[in-house]
Amino acid sequence: MAEPFSLYLHIPFCTVKCGYCDFNAYAGKEHLIPSYAQALVKEAQLWRTATAGRSVTTVFFGGGTPSLMPVEEMATMMEGFRATFDILADAEISLEANPGSLDEAYLRGLLELGFNRLSIGVQSFHDEELEALDRTHSAAEAGEAFQAARSAGFRNVSIDLMFGLPEQQMASWQESVETALALEPDHISLYALTVEEGTPLARDVARGRTTAPSPDAQADQYEWTEERLAKAGYEHYEISNWAKPGYRCEHNLTYWRCREYLGLGAGAHSYLDGVRFAVAALPTTYLELVDESWQDLQSGGEMKMRQVVSGEPITPELAMADTLILGLRVVEGVELAQFQQQFGMDALKRFEEELREPFEAGLVEEVGGNLRLTRRGRLLGNEVFARLLPD
Repeated sequence: MAEPFSLYLHIPFCTVKCGYCDFNAYAGKEHLIPSYAQALVKEAQLWRTATAGRSVTTVFFGGGTPSLMPVEEMATMMEGFRATFDILADAEISLEANPGSLDEAYLRGLLELGFNRLSIGVQSFHDEELEALDRTHSAAEAGEAFQAARSAGFRNVSIDLMFGLPEQQMASWQESVETALALEPDHISLYALTVEEGTPLARDVARGRTTAPSPDAQADQYEWTEERLAKAGYEHYEISNWAKPGYRCEHNLTYWRCREYLGLGAGAHSYLDGVRFAVAALPTTYLELVDESWQDLQSGGEMKMRQVVSGEPITPELAMADTLILGLRVVEGVELAQFQQQFGMDALKRFEEELREPFEAGLVEEVGGNLRLTRRGRLLGNEVFARLLPD
């Protein structure tokens, strides 16, 4: 039976691009939304033959701000995707959403289209912190958006929060976490603020207008939160993610388990048939290239995936490194017997040199046949991952 895959749709539109964000997102391009929705359907159809016989287990709309897409455009896309791909009846279908762009009528419309998971980008429950992050919603609107999701009928709702903000005190962070817990979300994602090169935040830090996040403060916040969420009944299943039992994000587990996925939309990345590739990032360029590829298909001539602008086959060395790096992000870690079966190689012997110092420093451990990060290792995971990358 052909291996199933996951489907990712990139929606690059935002009303305002946050100062810390280095994602492929654009403000002031909302006029492109109708043609963009049509282009996503066309791009999906370009992949019909290559994915024939394979089912889709998860669908994820990320961005940008996918919740800027009107229900009518969502309906166009979902109808097109279902006509093209074999999306399983019980597929997890997720949408990332900004609290300021949600209301109950919109959410009911999403449920009718088959969406069954919502990820709300709250980031903070303090208005002054939201303003510093360039977020366009208020703390009150964040709570209202969550309640609207529940009232509409969403039974799987996740909240995103950011910690380690400039000047953020532990008490402020704890209040945001407690406010989130009071809402009883099914899943919580917590991300440390990072200063990404080329962003307005990076320029502000360089010019002394704001302070860089404190690694020590971030570590303290993370460790406190690990304990608090455990007491609240959430399982810590990935470095940045916690879930109530049965509510892990299946789509993201696709990435961490190195399973295959197809990304559609401007700047989307894919891993399909052993090849990684990426789509043109600029929305206008993407629209033009998809249309050209579509015209090729309609004319019956040689079809070129013109929107795909880069790609590389995954070598065995890179596949092994990816399996370790991504697998270590999950709390259970990497099953060593499965690694041996997949690659015909003992992971601990193959990566003996790369793992020596992480073992000695107490960052990784072998438990029950699995290689996993320790609690300290989850704080310093990037140091482990950097050692595992091929030269």
